[in-house]
Amino acid sequence: MAMTAAAGGVPRPMTREDRKVILASSVGTIFEWYDFYLAGSLAANIAANFFSGVNPTAGFIFTLLGFAAGFAVRPFGALFFGMLGDLIGRKYTFLVTMTLMGISTFVVGLLPGYATLGIVAPILFILCRLLQGLALGGEYGGAATYVAEHAPHGRRGFYTSWIQTTATVGLFLSLVVILVLRVSMSPAEFAEWGWRVPFLLSIILLGVSIWIRLQLEESPAFARIKAEGKSSKTPLREAFGRWENAKIALLALFGGTAGQAVVWYTGQFYALFFLTQTLKLDATTANIFIAIALAIGTPFFILFGWLSDKIGRKPIILAGCLLACVTYFPLFSALTNAVNPVLEQALEKSPVTVVADPKECSFQFNPTGTASFTTSCDIAKSFLARNSVNYSNETAPPGTVASIKIGDKVIASFDKGKAGAEAAAKDKAFTDVATAAIRAAGYPAAADPAKINRPVAILILAIFVLYVTMVYGPIAAMLVELFPTRIRYSGMSLPYHIGNGWFGGFLPPTIFAIVAATGNIYSGLWYPIVVAAMTFVIGLLFMPETKDRDIYRDD
Repeated sequence: MAMTAAAGGVPRPMTREDRKVILASSVGTIFEWYDFYLAGSLAANIAANFFSGVNPTAGFIFTLLGFAAGFAVRPFGALFFGMLGDLIGRKYTFLVTMTLMGISTFVVGLLPGYATLGIVAPILFILCRLLQGLALGGEYGGAATYVAEHAPHGRRGFYTSWIQTTATVGLFLSLVVILVLRVSMSPAEFAEWGWRVPFLLSIILLGVSIWIRLQLEESPAFARIKAEGKSSKTPLREAFGRWENAKIALLALFGGTAGQAVVWYTGQFYALFFLTQTLKLDATTANIFIAIALAIGTPFFILFGWLSDKIGRKPIILAGCLLACVTYFPLFSALTNAVNPVLEQALEKSPVTVVADPKECSFQFNPTGTASFTTSCDIAKSFLARNSVNYSNETAPPGTVASIKIGDKVIASFDKGKAGAEAAAKDKAFTDVATAAIRAAGYPAAADPAKINRPVAILILAIFVLYVTMVYGPIAAMLVELFPTRIRYSGMSLPYHIGNGWFGGFLPPTIFAIVAATGNIYSGLWYPIVVAAMTFVIGLLFMPETKDRDIYRDD
């Protein structure tokens, strides 16, 4: 392959071979997000097919494992495939991750449901999800490393920034496929077999991506150290067992990817959650708003990647973190005003108080969506948080059943105890009375379409995406440049996937738990703000600038 990236070389125009490398390396990331959005969008169909006959205890375990495959398992995939990438090469390793990811996704589309296989069906489904999670853990590091090691000196930020755009491509691809299928068949047909088609279509993407990647050569940086006998024999031990390298990984996590992850997840995933769940905007309109914001913001991934080659990775990433810290509260407040001004008025004019024994109130962190919070305090706070009602907390004597005060009206909560008909009846009675009370106090059931300021809402969402592009556009180049060639794949993959899989992946349930505990719909923003502030301080004080580094170094 006629590509050179010698340190100190003069930046040159992108060639046809360069574009092939970027395209081939990006397909895996497209796969990642295509699969991610399929699993989310088709969750109801998946549950109906694979978990329909599972008892509650087993269902809890399976759901937990399925969630873990998407987030918690990624760092382990990063360790395993990162090690392979530093031992046998970048090209062959991400061929393996690509194939594993594609076949696992395809098998989900073929897998018989619980009605056919019984308990084996959910077990096999979870196995597929675990394999996907492991594969995803190795894919990003391989793609970023491969592209960066092919890029000419002075253009690594620009080249790797193309990989960062593919999340949007995966989003649009999954939405288009599902939408086309839904409008081309009846709801019954889609529920019976149509939902499987998006998973089956992944085999086409797999075939194309493998065909492209098989035409590529090994990265020049790895090929050189392999030929010279300088490749690592124990990359994980070198990367994380030696303090001089382990401290770089810690810096990459706390001074880079942790802040990047929370800004990324807040700007896209939590923004969508806030629109639909907090502001009660209908899902179709919310998706359109987010899609327009993504379309506006996506070119800035490339812009900030290019700019990072000129002024450095560090100032752009840290500026994105700082802007998020300073502006999230006013911007989310402005988004409320633009999308649901009636809710904003109710928050100001109709104060609500929860009177409860503090010992009965849990921190409702529920990342799997399956935990039960059954005390009267938890039930009252969860109801108010789900309905976007701010409230203050008032201490009650020990053993007191929690209650909600709305003006001069007091609504007693209840302890749910064991599930059953009686608990269900109490829950319905409480929900009906409490819902009527908050509606009477002015809290709306949904955003009024006639009162939505669409241009302002889209502008605010586009600003969120702009922050995402600032922290995410240059991050791949920075991670590649932090580590020497012999341990680069292992070294960069782990902090990236801990940052994005754990700090970012657990952001929505963490925010909800904070909102439920404090009684303010904006208080959950403290989580991304604190993490982004941590990254800003650590990055500012300790993170080196990397844009001019020679990535061909072996030390």
